[in-house]
Amino acid sequence: MLSMAISPSCWLLKQRLAFVFLFVVVVTGINPLADRCFTSIFSFGDSLMDTAEGLGIPFVQPSYGAKNRKLVKFEKGLNFAVAGATALNSSFLKANIGIHDGNTDISFGDELNSFKDLLPSLCSSSSHCKMLLRNSLIVMGEIGGNDYRHAFKQGIKVEKIRQLVPLVVDVVASAINELVELGAVTFLVPGGFPIGCSPDLLTKFQGSNKDKYDPLTGCLTWLNQFSEHHNELLRKELEKLRNHHPDITIVYADYYNTTMRFYHSPKQFGFKETLKACCGTGGPYSYNSSRSCGYPPLKSSCNNPFSYISWDGMHYTEAANKWLANAVFEELMKAVTCVPH
Repeated sequence: MLSMAISPSCWLLKQRLAFVFLFVVVVTGINPLADRCFTSIFSFGDSLMDTAEGLGIPFVQPSYGAKNRKLVKFEKGLNFAVAGATALNSSFLKANIGIHDGNTDISFGDELNSFKDLLPSLCSSSSHCKMLLRNSLIVMGEIGGNDYRHAFKQGIKVEKIRQLVPLVVDVVASAINELVELGAVTFLVPGGFPIGCSPDLLTKFQGSNKDKYDPLTGCLTWLNQFSEHHNELLRKELEKLRNHHPDITIVYADYYNTTMRFYHSPKQFGFKETLKACCGTGGPYSYNSSRSCGYPPLKSSCNNPFSYISWDGMHYTEAANKWLANAVFEELMKAVTCVPH
């Protein structure tokens, strides 16, 4: 799949349905007890979000675009993630930060509202809905990355972008509180990725000042420090939620440190290219925003995608996602007590 070109029409469709594989088929069969833990998955986020077949649950259908509820196929949950989705709504980002983005105007709040609108059609009564959510895994993102990425790409000062971090974290915390009220008890909450290692931002901030780069990885140190700041505030807020709701389980998925292992020890994971995009062209990082993966004249990818960490300069390859999904899955299984439904 990764070595094939993506047609423009297919690309646009997948962008709307949040196509990139984070929790993928490669985790299938990791834990034979996994299917006893949850009957459903409900997930939110952006194009870095998909759901894990390794839990013994069929692939979760996307809900976005199905205005007619009859078109929504609910079997074992729904995926409300939308490619390009932000944590904060677009009008706020434009008015307060000056962020302009034409990819989507869908925010995390919109996804949550869609979930609440559809929930009554998925269960027969209030008590049934609570039981459904009690037996479900709620995956909260990754979300917020697009808020930051758009701001960085548009040249907004890092000091101003840092003002978004507590607001983004609050969006996640508020959503968890709402879902707890509805009956949810088990949450997987991913942290942010090391954006200083992402080819698109490495290309944007490419320069000659070697002091800004990690000499071991080649990643931009100051951008990774921003990701660490986000993750620190998120972890602190999740701990507050755990104390406030002692009967719920919140598992923090440490995307940052798990992924940084790829850059520090690439050979250990089978990677040869750490900072170049597999499906891309131009410059030292094989990324050009005007010649994105899937659009002509860029019709092909690298010969061996499994030796690359980055797929298109913004998303990871299936090989990288395999390692990441396995690590997250293991942490989830350690934290969750599986009982008969």
